[in-house]
Amino acid sequence: MDRKTGFHLSYVFIALMGILLLHDFWVTYRGVETIPYSQFQTLLREGKVADVVISENVIEGGLKVPDHGKKRFVTTRVDPEIAGELDRRGVTYAGQVRDTFFTTLLSWIVPALVFVGLWMLISRRLSAGGPSGSLMTIGKSKAKVYVERDTKVSFKDVAGVEEAKAELQEVVAFLKDPKAYGRLGARMPKGILLVGPPGTGKTLLARAVAGEAGVTFFSISGSEFVEMFVGVGAARVRDLFEQARQKAPCIIFIDELDALGRARGAYPGMGGHDEKEQTLNQLLVELDGFDPTGGIVLLAATNRPEILDPALLRAGRFDRHVLVDRPDRTGRADILQVHVGKLQLAPDVEPDKVAALTPGFTGADLANLVNEAALVATRRGATQVAMADFTSAIERIVAGLEKKNRLLNPRERKVVAHHEMGHALVATALPGTDPVHKVSILPRGIGALGYTIQRPTEDRYLMTRAELENKMAVLLGGRAAEHLVFEQLSTGAADDLAKATDIAMTMITRYAMVPELGNMTYDAEQQGLVAPGMPYPRRTYSEQTAREIDCAARAIVDQAFRHAREVLERNRHALQEAAAALFEKETVTEAELAALFTSLEKEPPLVFAA
Repeated sequence: MDRKTGFHLSYVFIALMGILLLHDFWVTYRGVETIPYSQFQTLLREGKVADVVISENVIEGGLKVPDHGKKRFVTTRVDPEIAGELDRRGVTYAGQVRDTFFTTLLSWIVPALVFVGLWMLISRRLSAGGPSGSLMTIGKSKAKVYVERDTKVSFKDVAGVEEAKAELQEVVAFLKDPKAYGRLGARMPKGILLVGPPGTGKTLLARAVAGEAGVTFFSISGSEFVEMFVGVGAARVRDLFEQARQKAPCIIFIDELDALGRARGAYPGMGGHDEKEQTLNQLLVELDGFDPTGGIVLLAATNRPEILDPALLRAGRFDRHVLVDRPDRTGRADILQVHVGKLQLAPDVEPDKVAALTPGFTGADLANLVNEAALVATRRGATQVAMADFTSAIERIVAGLEKKNRLLNPRERKVVAHHEMGHALVATALPGTDPVHKVSILPRGIGALGYTIQRPTEDRYLMTRAELENKMAVLLGGRAAEHLVFEQLSTGAADDLAKATDIAMTMITRYAMVPELGNMTYDAEQQGLVAPGMPYPRRTYSEQTAREIDCAARAIVDQAFRHAREVLERNRHALQEAAAALFEKETVTEAELAALFTSLEKEPPLVFAA
């Protein structure tokens, strides 16, 4: 029962009690005198009683001469035998009838109030719903509605995705003035699909479009359409578009569209006409049915466009795809500039330097990085956030939390020191690899006993086979150092081996970098909707080819291991000195590494033909 309903019921209860009190007051003072039964008998013997009305328990009557100004009387009957005995004894006596008015009234009111309360409670549960939603409003849309400027987000809050912002500027212009925008006969795309990895700002972009255009913004997740009841998802789609038509111009934003728009028939063993398919069919119908000139723009976001139904992506539905990719170095610097605006920064902090240390970070990752850096500075009691705080935050995000209580024995620490220095030395000696930023043997994360952080000098989009082979050699440099110095191998290189194997298989199956296997791709990963009825990836090559792929991958990994070992053998003295320094200091920075590797024998740079 809500506060408003409870307020009204309390007034009703107070009014009923007031009526009952007034009734008693009126009965008491209406001019009828209540007398004992013995006095009634005396008046009767004296002949003063004019008339009487006899009921089961009460005798009412009138007096010939008023008594104390009251001409009427009422008395309660008493058993005649008892009355005679009391008369003989000279005792004044009177009957009493218990007033059952309140009891009778409450016997009617209380059950009624209980039933009314239960009805209102059940009605509210059915109409407002619990955690699982409403029963009476189960077919209503669950979209969160932000009216006009309630989104409080504009394009100023979005950085690092300039191309996507430029694409969406057309949407803003159309929503502000649909007639002027279509003066040459052009129409706005019915649906715009934002595609990109998680955390790149797809939802933020959609909210910024609504904030810039100043229109109503409907926001809903794809999973909120589907319920356990058949037909509910389709009803919610209809209700959502009906609300949008009433509030046009507006924006409908469906987040995680893949939860709703998965390809039909992708899982034949689970039925061909389930609730999700009904919901998707209704969405397709609504996309065909609404007129974009009415001021309704449909935005959706997904990070899995390959599993969407082809009917959803055809022209006339989601006919414009906007890529929201991971930001480059300049984009990362712009994003950091937005997030550090609320921080007290030290003079040594430059967003461009932080951006150089964070290749591959998305906008969400960078926001988390800024928050972690501020927490590090707060933890050490500083008044400003310094560059060292950002470095610590990056290490915490990339390598994990430092495990100060995980103590290694001296032999393990020595093996880890040589392992990490093996990575650093090979990375420094080979051309085309990222420079080493820091090396440490402090345990971090779940299983890392040490870590080597490399910092790319620039964003790379293409890599040659030689560069990939050098990258694999760096990964296997730690294992090669253990094999060279201790003449045995440990379990510390498990992650390095997995990464090196993955690079080798990618070189063979996706990039066709092995001449013996020809210029063909053997990638078994299911791409798009080539075979939507197949629940598992389908291999399109023979067992003989699979054996050749395995042999080629093993040869590439073995060659990278031998290459790393050769580099370490030529620089074994530098390896041992650097490992001893790391064993003593536990952490070695980029400047200290440069001093340790002054006499390092480096390989010549890679030469590419023009």
